[in-house]
Amino acid sequence: MMVSEEPNLPNTFVKLYYMLQEMKPANTESGVPVLHSAKEGCKPKKFTPDEVLVPNPSFKENQGMKRKIQPGSLSIYELERLENIRQNQVFLSSIKLLEAKQDLKPEKTQRGLKRQNNKVAWTEILPPRTKSLRIQKKEAERLPLPPEPHRIYYEVERIERARKPEGPISMEPINMEEDSSLPPELLKLWTEDLIQEEKEELGLGEYRSTLKSMELSEIGGVAKVVKSRIFSVAFHPCSSRLLMAAGDKLGGVGLWNLDSDMGDEGVLLFEPHVQPVACMAFSRSHPTDLLTLSYDGTLRSTDVEKAVFDEVYRIKDGLRTFDFLSHDCSTLVTGDWYGDVAIVDRRTPGTSHESLHSLDTKTVRCVHVHPVQKQYIMVAENSIVSIYDARCLKASSTEPVSQLYGHSKSISSAYFSPGTGNRVVTTCLDNIRIYDTSELTSRAPLLTSIQQNLYTGRWLSKLQATWDPKRDDCFVVGSMQRPRRVQVFHESGQLQHSFQDPEITTVLSVTAFHPTRNALLGGNASGRLYVFTD
Repeated sequence: MMVSEEPNLPNTFVKLYYMLQEMKPANTESGVPVLHSAKEGCKPKKFTPDEVLVPNPSFKENQGMKRKIQPGSLSIYELERLENIRQNQVFLSSIKLLEAKQDLKPEKTQRGLKRQNNKVAWTEILPPRTKSLRIQKKEAERLPLPPEPHRIYYEVERIERARKPEGPISMEPINMEEDSSLPPELLKLWTEDLIQEEKEELGLGEYRSTLKSMELSEIGGVAKVVKSRIFSVAFHPCSSRLLMAAGDKLGGVGLWNLDSDMGDEGVLLFEPHVQPVACMAFSRSHPTDLLTLSYDGTLRSTDVEKAVFDEVYRIKDGLRTFDFLSHDCSTLVTGDWYGDVAIVDRRTPGTSHESLHSLDTKTVRCVHVHPVQKQYIMVAENSIVSIYDARCLKASSTEPVSQLYGHSKSISSAYFSPGTGNRVVTTCLDNIRIYDTSELTSRAPLLTSIQQNLYTGRWLSKLQATWDPKRDDCFVVGSMQRPRRVQVFHESGQLQHSFQDPEITTVLSVTAFHPTRNALLGGNASGRLYVFTD
């Protein structure tokens, strides 16, 4: 006589075993096993509506027990489980643990610009449906092909309709009440007399220690300064407080005083442009002068004393970059998306250029002037960086003094070292390169190449390596690595420090060092600024 032993299987298989046993008919007749077909032995059992399938409380201890069907009631196991839940809730309520948990949660507040709810209920009105000429049994009209469009970066007609009128624009913060005047503390800080302190340059080890001491402030180190993606940032050169400026994709310019309550927790927002503010800089000779350049074809100067944005230069569209060509910052050089470089003299009445020069390139991505020999202008072209002599610029086809080769992809920026101009750092999609420009030969020698992931995509501003104004051998650049960070490199390619913080969850594409203080600024694609200070 065969004896069937119940298998010692895991719980899942034990459940399946017992369910099959319930559905299988008797398998013995007169002590002799009877084989059944699979179709006959696997007929499902029909349950009545008032019967409930009750799980076995413990399959390890009661593997020999079969599952039972109890009409309309809970099993002993489920009743014990509900009682345990009730007792746990009573205990948690007695020690007030849930209330303490709510008290420990920090309130999520956003420093800077407040979120605006601009949702408006609207109903879409569909136009009447029209029948095609084929359904109407009419012949199609023969229309001529439109002319090929002229190469433009933005739609000129749309910009002409949208951009600000010519001349000065009133400096009214859009995040304050209408007809509000500028806060007096901004005027006081903006016009502060700068104290020129001659400091000895730190050794590389001391400089590295200083970078490690700089941290993101727990209270107030992050603020939303503009509405959209940040394209450019700058530090005001005053040393008593940290005053920062940022330009965004929508043409807004935001000012942030770190230790102030003016505006929205220290933030004032203006709209002097209608397209991305691609470049901005404070005048080195007149720190009260902030110049902002936009894709809409305008270059404006911020005059806080008069509370206006003066217009310095104006073209149809496509301005991309600028720099100061003279030591007193009265002469400027600008570059546009069409490969043209213009010389602008601010002392000349009007908003036109003194001279316009077409280079042998499709576009000008960055221009930078030598810090000592101001006649040399460096232009970042497609995949080559060229250095020109401003005194020898022609209307077209100017021969460069020196060129920097090696990049295989588009170059986003190129900058002389701030002290001597003996080094040039270039940023490309493939890597970062440092060149020796102590002697301007026809082909500048390459010193170092740093492999970096610089592919930002279309939704982030391009990463650009910029020098620390206090040093001639170290520069800062954002990073695509995770966790998010900002990195400082030596000209030899050695990493000096990585700024990381749990608050940094996005890529800080645009970065800048303070000219005198130990402070670092980074901007992201949502309009927020991050400040690291010692």
